[in-house]
Amino acid sequence: MATAGQPANRRLATASSVPRRLVRIGVWIGGVALAVLVLDLLGVPVRDWISTFLDKLRQVPPWAIALGGLLEALQTGFAALVWLAIIRAAFPRTQVPFRVVLAAYATAVALNDFLPANIGTLVMLVMLTAIIAGATFAGLLSGLVVEKIPFTILNLALYLYLFLSVRGSFSIKLGVLSDHTGLAVLIAAGAILLIVLLVRIFWSRTAKLRAQLVAGVAILRSPRTALVRLGLPALGSYAARLAIVAVFLAAYGIPVTLHSIMSVVGGNSLANTVSATPGGVGVNQAVNAASLRNYTDSATATAFSIGQQVTVTAWNVIFAVALVIWALGWAGGKTLVGDSYAGAKGKVAEQKAERAAKKKVKKEERRRARAAKRAGDSAL
Repeated sequence: MATAGQPANRRLATASSVPRRLVRIGVWIGGVALAVLVLDLLGVPVRDWISTFLDKLRQVPPWAIALGGLLEALQTGFAALVWLAIIRAAFPRTQVPFRVVLAAYATAVALNDFLPANIGTLVMLVMLTAIIAGATFAGLLSGLVVEKIPFTILNLALYLYLFLSVRGSFSIKLGVLSDHTGLAVLIAAGAILLIVLLVRIFWSRTAKLRAQLVAGVAILRSPRTALVRLGLPALGSYAARLAIVAVFLAAYGIPVTLHSIMSVVGGNSLANTVSATPGGVGVNQAVNAASLRNYTDSATATAFSIGQQVTVTAWNVIFAVALVIWALGWAGGKTLVGDSYAGAKGKVAEQKAERAAKKKVKKEERRRARAAKRAGDSAL
């Protein structure tokens, strides 16, 4: 009887929870509306911002919004497959579901649209550290380096194409280098030498941490596995990124060619590398206008850039919230993301404190050295 009654009780509990969920949703909507009203009364133009946002979104053709959202989901999904391969190779005893990795990565993408310094990526690493049994932050941090490898190779191929085919593309952000190839080679050689020196210093001083970092690069032990499980999904994600640009170029009547697509993607990549603003806001618009100067006027290029960024940002937020609820549940997902965000901010603060402490120590060492030198000089 008890066994027979369990399904009925479960159905009753589910049915009774539906009104509570509806009430909770209504409370959230009412709370948001009240917060907007209070902020407006305090002089914060929230409604104006929302109205501007919706106006920009309405300027985008519906077919571009739908197709752009689908392609953005594919881009995020393929990139999450790269992370899944890294995690399963690093922690083979833990079978992490793809939906959990996808939810964590989608959260990072959405947060990086709003937060500076790619703090959304740190949030993802903290989330995965909390979810995966036996995972360490250092191991996942080294996994982040591995995840960047295929995308870096693809970006380098793109930059090479722009450098060889579209002279002047690098002048957008690297003005003097496009006219001084020798200087560019010298800077590249110096960067490589600096990386080698840093690796040697790191290798000799961090044996314990290195043992944790090795887990994150486990997938690289098999080049064939790395090529298939990292390279192919990364290529799919990159292709989706190019397709998104093509869709929005067509939506704004800008010629869709290999040159125009590559110019926009390359310019955005460089802009995001040097920009400190969330999602590269402002910098991307200026770079896109410069990238498309041979295809359309500045006003159309700026409208294209804003329309694409607004649409993709809105989609990323909706997609991330839906995935977190699906993979982790509303309460659990909310708690995990909140705790991970706090942990990420703690990591950033910790890194800043460490850098400040190192600077203080070096400053003190220089002061002592100068004092010792003065003492020696006075003795002579």
